[in-house]
Amino acid sequence: MDVSILGGLGGQLLGIIPLGDIVFYFTPFNLFMCATALAFTALIAISQTESQVEAEFGSLRDKEVKVGKEEFKIRRFLAIVCGLATAGAMVTGDLFDFTLFVCLIGIVNIGIVAAVKQVDVLDSAFQYGLIAMMASLPLFGGAALVLASTGTISLLQIVQIPYTTPMMALGSILVFLGVAGESGVAPFFATKAEMFRTPGSPFLLIIHLSSLLVIVRMIEILLIINKPF
Repeated sequence: MDVSILGGLGGQLLGIIPLGDIVFYFTPFNLFMCATALAFTALIAISQTESQVEAEFGSLRDKEVKVGKEEFKIRRFLAIVCGLATAGAMVTGDLFDFTLFVCLIGIVNIGIVAAVKQVDVLDSAFQYGLIAMMASLPLFGGAALVLASTGTISLLQIVQIPYTTPMMALGSILVFLGVAGESGVAPFFATKAEMFRTPGSPFLLIIHLSSLLVIVRMIEILLIINKPF
């Protein structure tokens, strides 16, 4: 099976791990992003949350906001799940598995801030949840279009197709829109901006990191499907 173009996109193809229908492939590019996600996940697993200090308007007093022990445990667990899902999305060779990882990232991102008792934060999380829910339609619909037009959702097989049909291009665009909505990047970032006002900096870090890495990985998938070079 000639998959040399995968190595051309991310460096030398280092190996493939087939696990039934789930296939992981490794290039220096994918391994770097996967290792970055795992490293930050490990740091989050061993770190303690921050204590947020808020200034009170009209006075010189400050208000300290801390994360409770039970809330801390829940948010740390969800942050670890988010990091592992991000790492999996970086190395999967299956388009459907990629969409599942992205959908899981969107769900746990909402859960990370859902335990916060702040109205503005919860309102932002609710709006982000609506966008993520609606984004699942183009996300999975685009993957279905790619499957219908190619007969496979394996990136290792799609990369060997020497042409790109309009249906493949449309499917890849829909997947990109779905990923943008699930990860909350522009133009959907405004829906989750207030989420970052909550205390708990180590946990919020993985939300930013997952969005960045998933979009970079999505660009690689776009290149694999559309073959502009």
